[in-house]
Amino acid sequence: MKVKYDKEQDILYISLSDEAICESDEEKKGIILDYSVSGNIVGIEILNASKQMENPTKVEYEVA
Repeated sequence: MKVKYDKEQDILYISLSDEAICESDEEKKGIILDYSVSGNIVGIEILNASKQMENPTKVEYEVA
């Protein structure tokens, strides 16, 4: 998994897989899900990230 924040565009992208993106859907306003050809979610794009979360540059990782 990779997380990238583009400060200029204010977009947070979470890449869940290296699979190619076949289709994208904006499920909710400003939240775009990217799908592989097999229908798996391969990425999540959050537009206007700084307006949707407190600090888009802060990442916490937890294993339970």
